[in-house]
Amino acid sequence: MSEFANEITEKVKKLPEKIKNIKIDGITRRWLIYIIGVIAVLFIITFIVSSVAVKNYYYQSVENIVSSGASDSAISYFENNIENGTSLEESAAQFVDSYTLKRTTTIWIIDSKGKVILSSSGFLVDDQKMPDYEEAMQNESGSAKYIGRINRKEKVMALTKTIKDKNGANIGAIRVMSNINEVDDQISTIRFLIFIMLLFVLAIIVFSNLFFIRSIIIPVSEINTATKLIAEGNLDVRIEKKYNDEIGDLADSINSMATDISTADKMKNDFISTISHELRTPLTSIKGWGETLTLGNQDNVDELTKKGLQVIVSEASRLEGFVEELLDFSRLQSGRMNLRLAKCDILAELEETLFTFRERAVREGYEVKYSIPEAPSVANADANRLKQVFMNILDNALKYSRPGSRILIKADFIKRDNKPFVRIAIADQGCGISAEDLPHVKEKFYKANVSVRGSGIGLAVTNEIVTLHGGTIDIDSEVGTGTLVTIILPIEDENE
Repeated sequence: MSEFANEITEKVKKLPEKIKNIKIDGITRRWLIYIIGVIAVLFIITFIVSSVAVKNYYYQSVENIVSSGASDSAISYFENNIENGTSLEESAAQFVDSYTLKRTTTIWIIDSKGKVILSSSGFLVDDQKMPDYEEAMQNESGSAKYIGRINRKEKVMALTKTIKDKNGANIGAIRVMSNINEVDDQISTIRFLIFIMLLFVLAIIVFSNLFFIRSIIIPVSEINTATKLIAEGNLDVRIEKKYNDEIGDLADSINSMATDISTADKMKNDFISTISHELRTPLTSIKGWGETLTLGNQDNVDELTKKGLQVIVSEASRLEGFVEELLDFSRLQSGRMNLRLAKCDILAELEETLFTFRERAVREGYEVKYSIPEAPSVANADANRLKQVFMNILDNALKYSRPGSRILIKADFIKRDNKPFVRIAIADQGCGISAEDLPHVKEKFYKANVSVRGSGIGLAVTNEIVTLHGGTIDIDSEVGTGTLVTIILPIEDENE
């Protein structure tokens, strides 16, 4: 039986090695707390009940043996002998000689004063406490049981029954004892085996159900990851269908949804691209003819017509910029935004952009101050796209600021990982961006301030252009104070 216990123990020890790689959180954690918690409580109750039952069974068996030694017939034997004139000592000697349970029990014949006059073991018995004898001598039944230790060593179960004379007076007693040390050891072994078996069964239940839970959690986790990617715009993501059940049906539904969204998104991008190209041609003509008429002989043109021509040119230019943004957005969505790389000076392109921008800013009532180093900042970049980035940021600085405020531009050189970069900071004193809106301002079509004109595309396109150049764009803002946009772009090392 001990070999079986050792084998089960070894198996239980190996189970944690198989379970340790299973992630315990989320649904798995709740399942362990609720379900396994209930099972563990039931197992504890089962262990307690079975332990009590085993102990009662073994103790009852011992009690039956002890009761056989102190049977009613044994009491009758003594009482009849005494009634016939035989002394207690003589009757005890005759009884012990014929006693058949000497191998499993020990019997003591005790007189009315509590002195053991004869023992089946053949040894003299010193005076000692006998709670069962004292109780039996006092109660009406004349019988009492005791479970405890003799001389603080041997644990016994003892049963005492009194011997009465013909007048009903107690003249002595029979005390039958059985050693239960081995019985307790056997009970402990069985309890241990029950505990190990219950623990083993619990481990099997946990282990098997964890795999069942994982068969749910892993697909759900994959679905969760896929839906996040789809929400971020990756419409090529598809979920592998592993099971023909509700989870498999959910995977099919999400895959079908992604396909439909991808189709609709492609149609939208194609529509934007087509419309943008179709609008650009007539807008170019309108703007061209407006400029031609504005620059022509206007001696015979009244002031209202002149103002109207200026509005036509201005609005045509604004619409042309919006169409270009739509085209860039279409390229961005379809992954067709390519750079025409060539050697150029980034700060020179910034200065050229500022030259055009400064005139407009001063005309509209803004003060522009800038500090740009004269050192070269050569990079392999798309000059037109960089100008677009600078103009978008500067245009936003104007749109979100009040006339009379200042716009500050500063450029310097920094190093990251021993590689040279140019850093361009553009700050305004505008309305600022709230902390809630700030993380989303680079997203497509997101507008923190809907009261200001714009499509919400420009900053997304700007961020994409800077990223394609291997740079970064950071935005820091405080409501009511202003916004700081920092552009960092890689440049060539002069030492190489």
